[in-house]
Amino acid sequence: MSTSGKIIKCKAAIAWELKKSLSIEEVEVAPPKAHEVRIKILATGICRSDEHVMSGALAQPFPIILGHESAGVVESVGEGVTSVKPGDKVIPLFVPQCGECSSCISPKGNLCTKSDLTTSRGLMCDGTSRFTCKGKSIHHFIGTSTFTEYTVVHETAVAKIDELAPPEKVCLIGCGFSTGYGAAINTAKVEGGSTCAVFGLGGVGLSVVMGCKAAGASRIIGVDINKDKFAKAKELGATECINPQDFTKPIEDVLMELTGGDGVDYSFEVIGRIDTMKAAMASCHKNYGMSVIVGVPPSASQISFNPMLLFSGRTWKGSVFGGWKSKDSVPKLVADYLGKKINLDALITHTLPFDKINEGFELLRTGKSIRTVLIF
Repeated sequence: MSTSGKIIKCKAAIAWELKKSLSIEEVEVAPPKAHEVRIKILATGICRSDEHVMSGALAQPFPIILGHESAGVVESVGEGVTSVKPGDKVIPLFVPQCGECSSCISPKGNLCTKSDLTTSRGLMCDGTSRFTCKGKSIHHFIGTSTFTEYTVVHETAVAKIDELAPPEKVCLIGCGFSTGYGAAINTAKVEGGSTCAVFGLGGVGLSVVMGCKAAGASRIIGVDINKDKFAKAKELGATECINPQDFTKPIEDVLMELTGGDGVDYSFEVIGRIDTMKAAMASCHKNYGMSVIVGVPPSASQISFNPMLLFSGRTWKGSVFGGWKSKDSVPKLVADYLGKKINLDALITHTLPFDKINEGFELLRTGKSIRTVLIF
């Protein structure tokens, strides 16, 4: 029996309030309006950004359905949708691509103005939600909301992918892998023979490591306080790993010493902390070094630093979704995975049924997982 045009009742994990476990509830998912797509989610990854919302580090309106890294199948489409049809395998995009705004038109940009990443309204483009639970409207998360059996996204926020792609693997292209890999390839444009330092060796940090290796970096230094992550980092391309807690001096001084006083050519902060952002910047070459902020900064935080660090010539950049133009690039990245050009499998340490989502978050908080993928 077709569900097109009808409300769907399904399971979803709702964050009702800050610092509380997610609650599996029955939700009502409204049909897609014009230029919207309703998707049956098949697999979704647990990302640190979801945890940042639950902890309050990333401000969002509650109650909310989190999740933004997934793959699924189109269930139905609203009026005017032309890029996908029911039955298509797809990846939702937390950075849309409208093709019309200045960022989409410019070859230098990718942060589409239709993104809710900087506004945090938690609503669809028309200012309303498609989720209801117990008579209460539930907020969307950065235009995706994938911790649910069904979600609704705008047509600009979905990419059709190869139907042979395994959703439990390629869901990582929806955020973690693409964000890290692209930060090295697109944002920093790492060059062959260069020296890189990667602060934070979680799923995104390890993807940065893979990006640096693919670009031909000759030295890739992993930096993390969890030594358990070092073996995986070296397997994926890190040439050495250091733990800041093993030193009495600041980690930027350690990295300067390791590079003969020069500093690294490229540094990447993949944690989302002010102190490590400053350390990463100070650890790159004072004249031509580049430091890239990949980790989501805490809401309402400010940063202060000695401007001489930049005056001497350093470049400090941010990177959102690895600089990829999402709708164009995601299908190509999926094709690269199917062609064995990129490695997603190494990042996935746990696969759990959706009902065990809170266990997945506990694995993340305790540093026992790289990526946990939830299967519906």
